[in-house]
Amino acid sequence: MVDRRTILRCQISSSSPVFTRGPTMSTASPSSAPQAPASSHGLEAYHLHLMEAAKLAAQLTQHQKNALETIANQMARPGRGLLAADESVPTLGKRLVAAGLVNDEETRRAYREVLFSHPDLGEYLSGAILFSETLGQKAVKDAEGRLFPALLQSKGVLPGVKVDLGLEPLEYSARETHTKGMNDLMERCQEFYAQGARFAKWRAVIRIDEAANLPTRACMQINSAELARYAATCQACGLVPIVEPEILIEGAHSAETFARVTEAALSEVYYTLAQAKVFLEGTLLKPQMIMPGVDSPSEGRPRPEEAARRTLEALRRRVPPAVPGVVFLSGGQTEEQATQNLNLINQLAKRPASPFRPSSTTCPWILSFSFGRSLQASVLATWDGKDKNYEKAMEVAGALAKANAQAQLGEYQGPHPSVLKGQSLHETNRGWGANAGEGGGKGESTAGATATVPPSGETAA
Repeated sequence: MVDRRTILRCQISSSSPVFTRGPTMSTASPSSAPQAPASSHGLEAYHLHLMEAAKLAAQLTQHQKNALETIANQMARPGRGLLAADESVPTLGKRLVAAGLVNDEETRRAYREVLFSHPDLGEYLSGAILFSETLGQKAVKDAEGRLFPALLQSKGVLPGVKVDLGLEPLEYSARETHTKGMNDLMERCQEFYAQGARFAKWRAVIRIDEAANLPTRACMQINSAELARYAATCQACGLVPIVEPEILIEGAHSAETFARVTEAALSEVYYTLAQAKVFLEGTLLKPQMIMPGVDSPSEGRPRPEEAARRTLEALRRRVPPAVPGVVFLSGGQTEEQATQNLNLINQLAKRPASPFRPSSTTCPWILSFSFGRSLQASVLATWDGKDKNYEKAMEVAGALAKANAQAQLGEYQGPHPSVLKGQSLHETNRGWGANAGEGGGKGESTAGATATVPPSGETAA
């Protein structure tokens, strides 16, 4: 159980920034930073998440831990990664409509069957993250008419599921968010496990805006507390949690700023997971690769090798070696860039971390992918909703998975199977809006939805 005094010691003002506009992290004291009003409701929400997480974590048996660790290591296997096909109905609908297709259940089912049907998929993927709707859908082209989870399992691909219900603004910082879905999470996780899911994903979002002093430490704290409770809840239900503190690439910030915020966010996340006693060996991390904001000047942007170096540097400084794997998201990159950057990261990871320790182990985790658009965009463009294109689109899906599996080993050489000719896959405000949380939840308790961290006297590390 987490001691309440420990929690109070780690709290700061809800409006205190994570960084100043200079080159170093802020060490501003409460007296030099604006103070947010105390919120008893916010205090309850913050404490609730950590207390509930710690209670659930303390109840895990050794048998449960062994099972979770086995699944996590199956997911983090060399030469394999994850397909993120967990888009909500509104998010996938936007892509279908943009492609000239209808956003109905059958179109979504047929599209995802293309993604899951390549006969060699299990040679390149260890898991696939599904949307809740997809767990109950069938592969009609499968001779046995199996549900998608059974089809994936037959190929050696573990089924997972998105369990968050989208984003909503924090009450004290309208441009920052927390994630919905805590209210009935235990009930839904139990149901998803019964449907064949063996791991889960919950997406927290951190926004950078240096002019507005974003992100705030409080945003990181409440999202970290929610991630801890989500992780402990999943583990109690037999699901391996993917911890995803996504830092958005919207903005004109530099790669250096992105790296500082990444380190601060990972510090907060793993501090909170440790406080809650979450079983790290039964988790995975899903971060963004470090890169400048999409609106940053094109001149002076770092070379891919520099981005790979910064990414590895942040992970080595902040991610515990107990975590079996790090699976990167691909947001904002082209299909080919995502593959090339993953390849560079893995090539660099094989080199000594420091010239002063030439024989040192460089990375204790598998560094792989959990790509969505980078494994899907060319497939959708090739399929185009036409059954006659099914086989060709399925081959594209397999080729994209194979290219990234090679990149996980640092052995990708090309050519890349993308058909999009370098088209950007960046989308803004994913998961934001009135319908962003479509996913079968049963509403939110006020403790999960209104999240304010109370003031205190500590600053960002």
